[in-house]
Amino acid sequence: MIFSYKAVDEKNIPVSGTIDTTNEELAISSLQKRGYTILSISLSGEGKSIFDKSFSLFGGIKNKDVVILSKQMSTLFNAQVSALRIFQLLSAEMEKPALRKVLIEISDDIQTGSSISLALSKYPKVFNNFYVNMVKAGEESGKLDQTFEYLAEYMERNYEVSSKVKNALIYPAFVITTFLAVMILMLVVVIPKISSIIIDSGQEIPIYTKIVIGASNFLVNFGPLFLAIVAVGGFLFVRYLLSSQGKVFLSNMKLRIPYISNLYKKLYLSRISDNLNTMLTSGIPMIKSLELTSSVVDNSIYEDMMKQVIEDVKSGFPLSDSFGKHPQIPGILVAMTRVGEETGQVGDMLKTLARFYQKEVMNAVDTLVDLIEPMMIVLLGLGVGFLLASVLIPIYNISSSI
Repeated sequence: MIFSYKAVDEKNIPVSGTIDTTNEELAISSLQKRGYTILSISLSGEGKSIFDKSFSLFGGIKNKDVVILSKQMSTLFNAQVSALRIFQLLSAEMEKPALRKVLIEISDDIQTGSSISLALSKYPKVFNNFYVNMVKAGEESGKLDQTFEYLAEYMERNYEVSSKVKNALIYPAFVITTFLAVMILMLVVVIPKISSIIIDSGQEIPIYTKIVIGASNFLVNFGPLFLAIVAVGGFLFVRYLLSSQGKVFLSNMKLRIPYISNLYKKLYLSRISDNLNTMLTSGIPMIKSLELTSSVVDNSIYEDMMKQVIEDVKSGFPLSDSFGKHPQIPGILVAMTRVGEETGQVGDMLKTLARFYQKEVMNAVDTLVDLIEPMMIVLLGLGVGFLLASVLIPIYNISSSI
């Protein structure tokens, strides 16, 4: 929500403007932290312009942008450049308008005395809780240069693994979509012309040809209605997946589909190990690290499991024993965590496990792609062969009887 305000600063100079926050109390608190005495504040009637909306639609901030931004900030902090100067430099050089706008507003907040973590927390869609808490820990420890270096390395690893998984699933989706489009085009345009010849011949039509002709007649006569039903069904299904029940259903499916489940399990274990390693190395307490890790694992089954682990650790159980209670955590992770607890090097052990599972994810993706390609060729060949056989065999019979 955007609030308009009138105030005076510490030198009794009148100031006015707008501030974007979730509620009026937070707006007043933010302005008071800047040293302003509030004279009046009210909900502004101004909203986002069409121009601003175009940024969200066509210039949205992606994970890749945040990865690159984190690497730039890491380099500048290591060069001992001040935080304010860093965000001013990056906003001036940023090509993407949406991200430039965010960086400008962050630099404005820092200039008025806000901490970096507080300024970043105003943009949860860009900087999640994990990112903000990492920065907050860096501010408290005075090691922001190391924190941003950890963040840059972590986000680059996470982006590399996630993007490879997504890219592996894009190829089969594209091939299947293209195949279905070609088959529908054949059934709507080509088959009706050939089916009239086959029917007019008076010969007995094979059952597989009747199936193809029936599918063709259905699409020709009820195609628009069928597409409308599919579109509505797809919309309702996506809406269901976005609900709490849908997320649980999708999480279960990811862990039950053969081959795919193995890939996702290793991906989640990689995230858990890497997140905990990065946060513990940065000085964030164990409970807080576990809480933030559960919120970014992106699977409701593993999230519930992590919440149970948190309760056990709060009750005094070691992390390894808490992990050992859950079948989602393999024995090697439990054993390595126990060794880390005994030697006081939990972070190093988790780092080793994170690298191991990242390599396992990469290998699983390569194996899945190698398996998908021949399966796709076989299935597409069977589909095209069935369609051609359904048409060509009756035509061959007609020509033979003449």
